[in-house]
This record gives sequence, structure tokens and C-alpha cells, in this order.
Amino acid sequence: MSDPYPENLSTSPGPIGIFDSGYGGLTILESIRRRLPTFDYLYLGDNARAPYGSRSFELVYEFTRQAVEELFRRGCHLVILACNTASAKALRSIQQNILPELDSSRRVLGVIRPTVERLGELSTTHRIGILATQGTVASHSYSLEVDKLYGGGMTVTEQAAPLWVPIIENGEAESPGADYFIAKYMNRLLEADPGIDTIILGCTHYPILMPKILAHAPHNIRVVPQGDIVAESLADYLVRHPEIAGKCTQGGHIRFLTTENPEKFDSLASIFISSPVHAEKINL
Repeated sequence: MSDPYPENLSTSPGPIGIFDSGYGGLTILESIRRRLPTFDYLYLGDNARAPYGSRSFELVYEFTRQAVEELFRRGCHLVILACNTASAKALRSIQQNILPELDSSRRVLGVIRPTVERLGELSTTHRIGILATQGTVASHSYSLEVDKLYGGGMTVTEQAAPLWVPIIENGEAESPGADYFIAKYMNRLLEADPGIDTIILGCTHYPILMPKILAHAPHNIRVVPQGDIVAESLADYLVRHPEIAGKCTQGGHIRFLTTENPEKFDSLASIFISSPVHAEKINL
């Protein structure tokens, strides 16, 4: 367990922190950098302890807390949890318990709330499907956020797709075997609610499978990845909170940190992000 280090937190401006349990958050980072190219970014992947999807709430919270504290220590005043599982299982506790203890002026944001905020304009039938990890589905975070924002006016059906992440990280996204498992989980979701007109990809890995997902989705269904939604939400947030934007440096630089082998990270990162990656290994 890491120790809180409020005395070590720099008050100088620093990069925007992007955290994920592994590689999927790179798809969010790619979208954010396209939308906000002048900012500096520090990406942290906890690859040594991934995946988070099947882990308990307690462990996900502890791991995410350690990562957030590390990014704070390295100068980040704003951290994006670019991971649906971490957003579902840890974000609220970190906002309520850790930020007041460490530094109430810092911010930690997730990917679920901004996605849910867009559903009203994306769906006509107000019947939404969520494809996500087992951990995100078990948390019912999407259903809870939808209820908060839309009351009973929207129906959410959630389906776990636990084999999609291993397929992607094993380089099998283009294989015929991937089609079988994509069809399997898509069919389960649509059998549960044939009236779904919008499917949210509630895991940041899943956009890598987008061509095959679209091939197996009925033509009347909109399939929505989160990257551009999160990027636009962040851009809006920084406009509305200039006191936070002013603490985020703008030099167009990016660094990558991983808790596993950096050479492995660099190699697999090419699946998720177009620019070259040279990661540094750290311990949490």
C-alpha cells in the first residue's frame, strides 16, 4: 500500500494525467490529444496488475488510489480515469475520500458520466445497450448514472464481454475466432432487449474491434465508442474551469509510464495509439 504524500505534491502546473489498468485508455488518450493537442499528458498503465475487470471493488479502489496519488506526485492537477472499471468502482470514493485529504483543489474525472450525458441525443428509442467488462457490468454504474440523469425515461441493458480484451491484447482482433465471440455477446445483448437502438462500448479496449462489431450489429443500431465523447467533455470542462486549465501545462508533450515491462508496453501500445511509445517502468 502506498503512503499518502500531501507534503510532496507540487503546486506548479503539470501535465494532465491519464490512468488505465492497461492499454485501453490509450484509445481515450488518442481522442483527447486530437481534440486538445497543445496540452501535456502523462499516461500511466498499471499493466502488471491488469486486468481490473474481474477484481473486487476493494482492490480496484486501492490500485486506482495508488495510481492517482502517483500522478499527483508527478505534478498532475487533473487526472482522467480512462478506464470504465476504475471509473465504476473507484472514482466516487476517490473524489469523496482522497481529494479532501490530499488536495481539494485537484480533480479526478471518469469516463462513465460524460458518456451517459450524451445518451439523450444519441438514442431515439431510449433503450440503451452496454457492452463492458464483468466488473463494470457488476457495478451497474451505467444504469445508476442513467437513472440519476434521466429518471425512468431510459432503459439500460448491460452485457459483459469478458473475452474481448484478451482477444485484442493477444493480437487476435482480426482473426475469425474474434467474430465468434463478438457475435456471441452482441446476440446476448440484443436477445435481452431487441428494442435497443444505441450500444455503448463501455470498455476502452473495445474500439479496436469496431469494424467487426459493426459487421455484426443490425444496421439500425448506433455503436458508440467513448473516445470522442470524453475528449469533447474534457475540452468543455477546461473551458468551464479555467482555474484547473491554468494548472495544466501546454507544450504538446507526452510521457508514458507502466508498471510492467516497458518494451512489452511499447510493442502492444501500437495496437491502440498511432504515435510511437517509449514507456518508463515504475512501481506502485
